[in-house]
Amino acid sequence: MGPDNPEHWDWSADADQRWWIDRIKGEVSHWEAFSNSPPWFQTVSGYVSGGFDASADQIRADRVDDFATYLVRVSEHVERTHGIRFDTIDPLNEPNTNYWGTQLGPDGRPTGGRQEGAHAGPALQQSVILALRKALDASALDARLSAVDETSPTLFRTNWNAYGDEGQAAVDQLNVHTYGTGHRTSARDIAKGADKPLWMSEVDGTWGSGQSFTSVEPGLGIAQRIVDDMRELEPSAWLLWQAVEDHNPQAAAGKNWGAIQIPFDCPSNATPTTCPIRTNTKFNTIRNFTHFVRPGDHVVKVDNTSGLAAVSANGTSATVVHVNDTTEPRAVTLDLSRFGTVHVNAPVMPVVSDANGALVRGKPVRIEADRSATLTVPAKSVTTFVIHGVRGVAPDAALVRSGHAYALDGVQSGKALVPSPDGSSVVLGTTDQADANAWWRIEQVTSGTGNRERYAVRHDSGKRLADRGGSLVLEPGTQTDSAAQGIMSTTGDGSYTFVNASTGRLLDVVGQGTGVGTRVGVHAANSGTNQRWTVVDRTPHTS
Repeated sequence: MGPDNPEHWDWSADADQRWWIDRIKGEVSHWEAFSNSPPWFQTVSGYVSGGFDASADQIRADRVDDFATYLVRVSEHVERTHGIRFDTIDPLNEPNTNYWGTQLGPDGRPTGGRQEGAHAGPALQQSVILALRKALDASALDARLSAVDETSPTLFRTNWNAYGDEGQAAVDQLNVHTYGTGHRTSARDIAKGADKPLWMSEVDGTWGSGQSFTSVEPGLGIAQRIVDDMRELEPSAWLLWQAVEDHNPQAAAGKNWGAIQIPFDCPSNATPTTCPIRTNTKFNTIRNFTHFVRPGDHVVKVDNTSGLAAVSANGTSATVVHVNDTTEPRAVTLDLSRFGTVHVNAPVMPVVSDANGALVRGKPVRIEADRSATLTVPAKSVTTFVIHGVRGVAPDAALVRSGHAYALDGVQSGKALVPSPDGSSVVLGTTDQADANAWWRIEQVTSGTGNRERYAVRHDSGKRLADRGGSLVLEPGTQTDSAAQGIMSTTGDGSYTFVNASTGRLLDVVGQGTGVGTRVGVHAANSGTNQRWTVVDRTPHTS
């Protein structure tokens, strides 16, 4: 089978998928194409359901270029015949896993494991990425290359760190799933260090016990996953796997994947009565986000792990989505004091989804004179607070301000960052809060207000931190090139990572040491406490 032989292409295949393109294309603003598996003749086993060894590479090494051509040709055909434009193309899906296996029965036919998939270790992934990069550049497509749709941030980190510079440079957008949730902050910081957009491109699952269309547990589960992913990953997009699932296998397995379930074997003359369309509480609670946090809004930091907050794109309102998964009502206080303007008595509208209803609007609560509003949310609920009467930013809202002195205290050790004895690097030092040797100036060197602004970290002596040749140095100088710039990341717990804007490496306590004099260097993101720093304003001690 060859991509240049027109007789080897069947453009009538996948009619149902192509029907969906035409059905929804008027309402879709961003298209991504992704591949679960190459065609069977480009696989090692000869099956698109995976290899006979699910941990062995499944894409034929001698067919990688043909696979890239296949991806481009199909994308070009879909664009041409259906009138859409792909924004991104991702060639692989959860590749570095042992999910994708094929077993043959006595009759020589596959048994079970019929989902498409193809294992690919990091080296093969990079080969595919580079081949697709070349094919895209030679094509008429404007699509960017996204990768690698790995099942978890942990495996995403493993894959990315194994690529060479050429492989990393070939990727335009980073995609990761959160079926595993460890090392989210590593994926976040990798994306910031590489200066590439990050998508949480797939997740779903079963929450609670069994399939239920009334239990609130599935709704609470997906809502908390959204909150956690947004707080720790900071993705620019968050995607559900499939909003619509086949009811029958979900019912047989006692699972509740999907927000909408329809029996896929309905006859052509079926009606909603004979073949019902059912929604579970995921459908309800997801709308607590999508109806109120709109594209273009800016997600902002909160001080707890139960909520997501966003400021509207025009800056004149705010939204907070709060998940209460406990069995008791909870009082939630919204501190609005960091806004520049807060209109006392402006309304805060609660909108609740729980076992009793979906998107039920409650009684508005007025903002108090102290710029706060307190509302009580029901047990086992997801509540959206729609906040009006706020605008701008208070002068003291920013953590980092010009002219202020800060201590950088290691989360793991509790000790402050100080210059080394010879002044050429930095080490762990004092716990004395008044020690001026632990004072640093954190100076914003970019002009924006986003989560990827760059900062120079300068000691009170005038020297600055920089990543030079893989080592953290304390150097003189007033100009800040990218190697002397860091990007600050936080999950809202008061601690931060510092991602070098040139190398992507993080400020890191070597060997996870905790003793005075332990060297501090730079290392790839690992989500460890030895890479997190509490930024403490010491300005009141200076006069």
